[in-house]
Amino acid sequence: MIDRRGGERSGVRRVVARRSRSLATPTRLITLSFAGAIALGTLLLALPVSHGDRRIGVLDALFTATSAVCVTGLAVVDTGTAFSGFGQFVILLLFQLGGLGLLTIGTLLALATGRRLGVGDRLKVQEQVTGSDAGGIVALVRSIAVVVALAEITGALLLYSRFASTEGIGTGAWHAVFHSVSAFNNAGFSLNSDSLMGYVDDPIVNVTVMLLIVVGGLGFMVITNLYRWSQRSSPRVRLTLHTRMVVSMTAFLTAAGASLILITEWNNDDTLGALGAPGRVLAGIFQSVTPRTAGFNTVDYGDLTTAGLLVTMLLMFIGGNPGSTAGGIKTITFYVVVLSIWSTLRGRADTTVFHRRIAQETVARAAAIAGGAAIVGGAAVTMLAMLEPDIALQSLLFETISALGTVGLSVGITAELGDSARLIVIMLMFVGRIGLLTFALALVSRERPTTMRHPVEDVVVG
Repeated sequence: MIDRRGGERSGVRRVVARRSRSLATPTRLITLSFAGAIALGTLLLALPVSHGDRRIGVLDALFTATSAVCVTGLAVVDTGTAFSGFGQFVILLLFQLGGLGLLTIGTLLALATGRRLGVGDRLKVQEQVTGSDAGGIVALVRSIAVVVALAEITGALLLYSRFASTEGIGTGAWHAVFHSVSAFNNAGFSLNSDSLMGYVDDPIVNVTVMLLIVVGGLGFMVITNLYRWSQRSSPRVRLTLHTRMVVSMTAFLTAAGASLILITEWNNDDTLGALGAPGRVLAGIFQSVTPRTAGFNTVDYGDLTTAGLLVTMLLMFIGGNPGSTAGGIKTITFYVVVLSIWSTLRGRADTTVFHRRIAQETVARAAAIAGGAAIVGGAAVTMLAMLEPDIALQSLLFETISALGTVGLSVGITAELGDSARLIVIMLMFVGRIGLLTFALALVSRERPTTMRHPVEDVVVG
């Protein structure tokens, strides 16, 4: 007699095993880990012990937790007064976890407890830090821990030298630590209601925060490659194509962005115009660095000229570098798209840079990321315009790009958004942090490779 119940149990086990394997893909694990961190952060921030001078609702707690885990910095309440010391500490932990990546943190904990990483574990972390080979992932994660500790401690000490005199010893120390971790992780959270506007012409605060933003936004693979290259070992480690592209784009965007901000805002008395020449230059450089994608501000972005806002939106859309704490479509994506356009205009079949040919798969991926971001951003700003008809379209567009690029800059409308609009911004921050392609791959299953190919037929484009 056939045991039907045994066969049914076996079938159920196969289905469960298949579902478990589908959830264990790197892209879905990344998505689920960030979603889990946001859920836990929401619960902690909704507790009365996290509240300061006001009660925080569940939606505000969700918005803040998402903004922290996704290292954005957009806020619907004043972080310095609405949250208690405990709540502020929870926010710090959330953007530290979100900046480094939860799988990276898990790897560090595994190494600290002596557990060996299998190939599957390495591939999952590789997917999150982007671009390193699985074999060298353990060494990279160890390097990440060293870089993070050195950068954040050094930044906190430098900031403390200024904050101690303005905030007092105890409060100054906490502010220094909070802002150092926030800057390195490109989070943009500040305990001051006006961010860093009170330090607009302070060279120590500005330079320290900018260096933390740039180092955190370079990407850990780039930092490791630059360090090994500088050691002049034999045989000498060469600079990878990725590193050369990152360094050149970072320098170009910082210089070009600062120049455009200075041109558009030099005579604007509400932003740079009221400062002396050295202060204007310092503020101009800061406003070029922070949109990619830190979120601190030393001037009121609501007072920027229209041209200044457009420059800022472009910088926010581009963002930082792959494998870093920054957001946006990433500098390399923008670089590859521009190179691809140039190659097409020149009639070249290959996209080349620094005497190297970029793989067509990479070019297609870059186009998909840039195009996808434009489509998602356009759809989001359209929905926000329908939900918030009284807010200027320019302000909604700025807020959309800031959220999708996980920047955190605002022209002052975040707290004015209704519940439905806030939920859209929450989704933008989430998708922007884990990446459009990662989010899409987590939702759909890739087709199995096949040898069958359809016939080619040309269509008219352009």
